[in-house]
Amino acid sequence: MGKILLLLFTVVPLVELYLLLALGRLMGFGPTVALVLVTGIVGATLAKHEGLRVVRRWQRDLSEGRVPEDGVLGGLLVFAGGLFLVTPGVLTDAFGLAMLFPPTRHLAVGAIRKRVERGVKSGRVRVQSFDGGQVMSWSSGFGGRQDVIDVEGEDVTPPPPALPPAEREE
Repeated sequence: MGKILLLLFTVVPLVELYLLLALGRLMGFGPTVALVLVTGIVGATLAKHEGLRVVRRWQRDLSEGRVPEDGVLGGLLVFAGGLFLVTPGVLTDAFGLAMLFPPTRHLAVGAIRKRVERGVKSGRVRVQSFDGGQVMSWSSGFGGRQDVIDVEGEDVTPPPPALPPAEREE
């Protein structure tokens, strides 16, 4: 997991900076800044509209008693796409646009779902239930370590107060 974070926070911004500088040399400073601003504004607008469309589709599916096709994952990818579009850069814009268009988003959802299913089968992903709630634990398989904390619970809810004995009338 550390290698992925290193890649995301160092290598990707350096590549983005290189690409923006190359675009600046090719197109000029003004058009490059305008491109960054336009993609940010258009990206935010597209993300808002696509996000609302996804929410309306969820509501429709749930009201008809069906599970939404992409589940929550599709909505998270729309949100991530919007974040990437408002982030200055060429690669992040390409990824953001890909997550806003339903065909590419469906491909990404399918790929993520397959990866999680493989993780469940191999034991790297486990779902545990505690009083009806679901807790998912994930071991990345990238040399990461998964610590398991085993605890026993005790109910410390105080008992209801005892009612005083009823007075008898004789």
